[in-house]
Amino acid sequence: MSVFGKLFGGGGKGGKGPSAQEAIQKLRETEEMLTKKQEFLEKKIDQELITAKKNGTKNKRAALQALKRKKRYEKQLTQIDGTLSTIEFQREALENANTNTEVLKNMGFAAKAMKAAHENMDIDKVDDLMQDITEQQELAQEISDAISKPVGFGDEFDEDELLAELDELEQEELDKNLLEIGGTENVPLPNVPSTSLPSRPAKKEDEDEHDMEDLQRWAMEAN
Repeated sequence: MSVFGKLFGGGGKGGKGPSAQEAIQKLRETEEMLTKKQEFLEKKIDQELITAKKNGTKNKRAALQALKRKKRYEKQLTQIDGTLSTIEFQREALENANTNTEVLKNMGFAAKAMKAAHENMDIDKVDDLMQDITEQQELAQEISDAISKPVGFGDEFDEDELLAELDELEQEELDKNLLEIGGTENVPLPNVPSTSLPSRPAKKEDEDEHDMEDLQRWAMEAN
């Protein structure tokens, strides 16, 4: 059995493999476990580095041992980094595959539903139905137009005869008005008054004559 088979709990030959959801969950658990292992190794590396610095001058042997352990931890940390990258890639691929599977399944479900909805439909029957609907709409429009058209009474009379009669009535009214105006010519006009209008006061002429006398008097005194 492979490592991934053990990891995902796969059975022997002919056994049913895990579902995509189960595999994704297992990969996430593995990522979490390896991440915690990384944090542990990083702490160990820091501790061994401190130990090596502390014993660098006092105990050279202890310092070298600490550096060797630090190197081993760093190697393990590098391996875990690579493993995590591989698991992340596999998990993302499984998630995409699972998403595509769900999308295709739902699309197939929708296609079946559409097929079932159209199963009892005949394109010829649809065309006939639409033609019937169009005819009924046209008939309804004709009925509406007929109802809304005003009903005319007396349409059998000739319009020219009616206009001629109207002209006669207008002429009779005009003649009547002229006769009424002609009857008012014998009405006596008011008499012209026999008394003459009063003359305008001569005040202005007296003032002019007085001014001339003053002018002559001033000329004589000047000589």
